[in-house]
Amino acid sequence: MKFECAFIYVAPGLDSKKDRAIIPSEAINMNVVGCADYDEAEKVAIEMVEKGCNALELCAGFGNDGIARIKKAAGNDVAVGAVKFDFHPAFGFKSGDDMFS
Repeated sequence: MKFECAFIYVAPGLDSKKDRAIIPSEAINMNVVGCADYDEAEKVAIEMVEKGCNALELCAGFGNDGIARIKKAAGNDVAVGAVKFDFHPAFGFKSGDDMFS
């Protein structure tokens, strides 16, 4: 059985229903999903866990509050990691916490 994992990214204007892909390999299925805000990302995290993902990686658009929200939504049995910038260059050097909290 393949390892299921997900990369969740957040930016204004994304739609998790259409901004998604699965990148398969022999060992893993990487689910990639774009979300418009933290609320949508929490729902996607729950969806991915229900799909069988036990590892979620978050883009640098998630600030500390956003990471905590996803960890809480995913639950203690799911590994949640994050690429980290203190201030994201694509967001005018703001944290996702400033934009999505």
